Amino acid sequence: MDKLRILFYDTKKYDRDSFEKAIKEYDDIHIDYLDADLSLQTTSLAKGYDAVCAFVSSDVSGDILEGLAQNDIKLVLMRCAGFNNVDVDKAKELGITVLRVPGYSPEAVAEHAMALALAVNRHIHKGYIKVRENNFSLIGLTGINFFGKTAGIVGTGKIGAAMCRICKGFGMKVIAYDMYPNKDLDFVEYVDFDTLLAQSDLISLHCPLTPETKHLICDKTIQKMKDNVILVNTSRGALIKTEDLISGIRAKKFFGVGLDVYEEETNNVFENREDDILETSITSRLLSFPNVIVTSHQGFLTEEALLSISHTTLKNARDYANGTVEQSNRVC
Repeated sequence: MDKLRILFYDTKKYDRDSFEKAIKEYDDIHIDYLDADLSLQTTSLAKGYDAVCAFVSSDVSGDILEGLAQNDIKLVLMRCAGFNNVDVDKAKELGITVLRVPGYSPEAVAEHAMALALAVNRHIHKGYIKVRENNFSLIGLTGINFFGKTAGIVGTGKIGAAMCRICKGFGMKVIAYDMYPNKDLDFVEYVDFDTLLAQSDLISLHCPLTPETKHLICDKTIQKMKDNVILVNTSRGALIKTEDLISGIRAKKFFGVGLDVYEEETNNVFENREDDILETSITSRLLSFPNVIVTSHQGFLTEEALLSISHTTLKNARDYANGTVEQSNRVC
């Protein structure tokens, strides 16, 4: 039996390491790895393959899908949960199946969200730099206790639920907003969005990016928040209108902001750009504030999560070949 051949785009060392571990259990699949990401120029490299594998930062727009279709690609494997970078309608039109990894390690992302909240609260980034310069002053490093405070979780799917449990473990009161409350979270009080904004000392975003949630956090909603709130986003950058966030930071509305994602991050994600002039000033302005921590979309980056992503992606490929794809993993 011929092996299913997959061309893997935008390969990083951690991708190769985790997939090479996982593929030992899939002797019916062969992977070739590319450093280059998907583009109009690289779609032709997929000729002769059965599938391509892309990531959350890859361009899977209509033109790219047409290029893949011209090279007889019928399967796109997204090694991530999100697919807002995929032109789903065009994929359907071209008869291309798109599969994703809906859940890999919710705890990985939730733990990173709490790490951002703790770091920005206790000024870990500032303290680390000060001590490295032999400055042992505590001036400017005062934080707040999370114990006894209110955590507002926006979205209580698998990741949001994990964040709820973490906050409960810190002794916080946990409130949440979700159109579909999670009945397993019996310790969570579900409230409307305005109530969550008004009562929360920590707000953490864990909802998908949709037309309805785009710019969920904007000037109007920021004004409804408590003063000195901590805001964390490990979901999708466009949930927050960055210009309004910057205005709120300048107005001293926030005690701290932790961002693993942000608008216009696409060209920065996973890349070393230390010698580049950035196309926009968004990142530079965010990094200029002492109470803001930005990380590079690394919430998923644990050994456990990477291995889970690898296994699910390879299983998706095998299931597609066998005609037994799990519907929860299907984008189209």
